[in-house]
Amino acid sequence: MSQVIAHSLFTDFDINLFKAGKHYKLYEKFGSHITTVNKVEGTYFAVWAPSAKKVSVIGDFNFWQEGEHLLNVRWDESGIWEGFIPNIGKGSLYKYKIESHNQGIVTEKSDPYARRFEHNPKTASIVWEDNYSWKDAKWMKARKNKNALHAPFSVYEVHLGSWKKQIEENRFLSYVELADQLVEYVKEMNFTHVELMPIMEFPYDPSWGYQITGYFAPTSRFGYPEEFKLLVDKLHQNDIGILLDWVPSHFPEDAHGLGFFDGSCLYEHPDKRKGYHQDWKSLIFNYGRNEVKSFLISNALFWLDQYHADGLRVDAVASMLFLDYSREEGEWEPNQFGGRENLEAIAFIKELNQAIYGAFPDVQSIAEESTSFAGVSKPVFLGGLGFGMKWMMGWMHDTLQYFAKEPIYRKHHQNDLTFSMTYAFTENFMLPLSHDEVVYGKKSILNRMPGDEWQKFANLRLLYSYMFTHPGTKLLFQGAEFGQSEEWNFQKSLDWHLLQYQPHQGVQKLIKDLNILYKTEPALHEKQFTQEGFEWIDYNDAENSVLVYIRKGVKAKDNLIIACNMTPVPRENYRIGLPKKGKLKEIFNSNEKAYFGTGDFKNKAINSQAKSWQYRKHSVAIHIPPLSMVVFRYQ
Repeated sequence: MSQVIAHSLFTDFDINLFKAGKHYKLYEKFGSHITTVNKVEGTYFAVWAPSAKKVSVIGDFNFWQEGEHLLNVRWDESGIWEGFIPNIGKGSLYKYKIESHNQGIVTEKSDPYARRFEHNPKTASIVWEDNYSWKDAKWMKARKNKNALHAPFSVYEVHLGSWKKQIEENRFLSYVELADQLVEYVKEMNFTHVELMPIMEFPYDPSWGYQITGYFAPTSRFGYPEEFKLLVDKLHQNDIGILLDWVPSHFPEDAHGLGFFDGSCLYEHPDKRKGYHQDWKSLIFNYGRNEVKSFLISNALFWLDQYHADGLRVDAVASMLFLDYSREEGEWEPNQFGGRENLEAIAFIKELNQAIYGAFPDVQSIAEESTSFAGVSKPVFLGGLGFGMKWMMGWMHDTLQYFAKEPIYRKHHQNDLTFSMTYAFTENFMLPLSHDEVVYGKKSILNRMPGDEWQKFANLRLLYSYMFTHPGTKLLFQGAEFGQSEEWNFQKSLDWHLLQYQPHQGVQKLIKDLNILYKTEPALHEKQFTQEGFEWIDYNDAENSVLVYIRKGVKAKDNLIIACNMTPVPRENYRIGLPKKGKLKEIFNSNEKAYFGTGDFKNKAINSQAKSWQYRKHSVAIHIPPLSMVVFRYQ
């Protein structure tokens, strides 16, 4: 039998923290670590398997033979198996063969802490380390201001496998190619941040990355870990932040993954009512188990620490918060107080956000949460869950429903648009038009719009213009920015060929300019999460389907006046009340010819009149083009 040398990276303090659920840097201890022991180079392995009778490291170095390299169990009842194997180094393939005390069950598992994996469909872990030299010090020093709640935050959501493909070779673009092409494009489009759908290693492409088996490894589909670091680095060097989708809500049952890891329910909750997700046919983490909490929080901090991520968008938070989520009566058990809230998950989420902001106060954690659960983006010390922002799903549903209606009927549904302002400041909301809205028969955003081609594009431009002037941060899924006409297909590249046509060019130009407007006009971001940043001028003109409102900056001179016409009937000499007298200048019009609009009904600089209107002493008559938005500021 080959020798496994007794060796440990764990101190007694590490073990105590791990057992208490308070060790947030487990990636420095668990997994495979290239090191030298007694002047011999090799690799140290450590894995948590408390129900194991024995654990073997199997790999290409021992012909995948069980028993050749048996790890030693620690004496402290931590359930950790560890040991140093000489002469194994970078690039070695391995797994853990685990024989359980539970009826002698044998499992063969990838390393939960592995830094690299084989390309799917292969599933072995790979001993790996890199000495990547970061060049983003300027960004890291300044990002506190870039990621602040008062800063412009416009996100381009990307699925790396389908954003663009190498058509001639029928393959994905690599991290290295994306570091050129994606970065250049996002910079050209003036987005402030990119959000990547999960890039942690996953086995099944149709899951889009949301069924993760390798939580500490960027997927090998696009290259090496250090090449992913290059992509992040290039984004930062070009003044672009990066958010990562992160999935602590569930994980797949694949044989090599976390499920039934050591012949017991180790990572998943043993009660199927809490441990199995019926919608996604996946397992749910046991949030009440301290070691599992340490695993998940360590994983969140790993991507912020080792990969310089600027934030995490936490997936499916609603499914974590409620015991009855997607369950019928009798399929769930109330908590100790008789309620439906998952108290263990709520405690975990609070601890997670405290750990994130405690270690990285200059990042953002963002909740994809679809219910009215209170305080999602309030600090933990104020009784909230502690997220920095929350997706505004209600705004998204109401707005898309409204814009899908023929304009002639919109006067009966004005409330669909104005309702969001009744709760817009109860959370720090991000407005999402995400991947979920362009799949499964929902149609592309463009093809949800009614009317002929011109009206569809005018409606789309109006939707985006309204979105960028509504309070809150912004998120657009890839393809939406140029009016992708087909639904998103994860197996195909976006339809970039559409950009040869003027309507699509116009939408793309509009998004570029809206991003500039959002970034350069303080009124659109300085108070985007407070009631002080918004004021209605008129929301009652349902007959004409017109909305008029003010967005406010810290300085009154930065305030903007915005008018939206939701019908194809131009509103000429349309009178609006003003907060003060002065001269208005049009600074944005979604009907510009450059956007494939008509270019008609422009507003020259207009002096206000001392004519009372809409309960205001001053007013002005403006032109609002059909299916358009116009933005004014005082000169």
